[in-house]
Amino acid sequence: MIRIAAVGDVHLGEDARGTLRPALDNLAEHADVLLLAGDLTRHGALDEARVVADEFRDLPVPVVSVLGNHDHHSDQGDDIAKLLEDNGIRVLEGESTTLEVGGHTLGVAGVKGFGGGFAGKCASNFGEREMKAFVAHTIERADRLRAALSELDTDVRVALTHYSPTVDTLRGEPPEIYAFLGCYQLGEVVDECGVDLAVHGHAHFGCEQGTTPGGTRVRNVAMPVIRSAFATYGMPVPEHAS
Repeated sequence: MIRIAAVGDVHLGEDARGTLRPALDNLAEHADVLLLAGDLTRHGALDEARVVADEFRDLPVPVVSVLGNHDHHSDQGDDIAKLLEDNGIRVLEGESTTLEVGGHTLGVAGVKGFGGGFAGKCASNFGEREMKAFVAHTIERADRLRAALSELDTDVRVALTHYSPTVDTLRGEPPEIYAFLGCYQLGEVVDECGVDLAVHGHAHFGCEQGTTPGGTRVRNVAMPVIRSAFATYGMPVPEHAS
């Protein structure tokens, strides 16, 4: 069994320094890895990102992250990613990483993702230049997730995004904003690539558990949803795995 801890949407500011750390120091008793599903900062400021680094660095388990829309708000996403990486927090954006866990391998592929909506109620690549640019970003992020997942040859594979790959975990949010909370393209990639678990944040008023149309387990780990410093999920290792 590989134990995955995950949380998103912690929205840390400079006044939040030290608030999460006490709950994380004994993380190894509960999990083998910690996944961060984006929106780590409030407004994407570097001073806020330094608080994030202080809270999540030097933990007893590896930490793997994606950024969210808040982390890009001040157009410093690249600088935030570098700061976190310099503090030992792996930041993925169309990339993957493989971790050794108790003689088994865990592969995590990550991308921010984007909005766009879901089957029957989604944006289309048609019309004004601005609309086509919106949908092009949606498709490009999904393609990057597909490429990252295709790199993995591991016992367990996890897709880590900020935006949701399914409507299931958006239940509780106003349906009018579903198109800004996720997209069907991410779900198609998750199902196509044989993922064992998909983890996302972003939907503060959604629900924790759902599945993609193809039946892949999806968990919304936005802190307002899980109402704790992290949630944990046990992932069985296939019997044929080494």
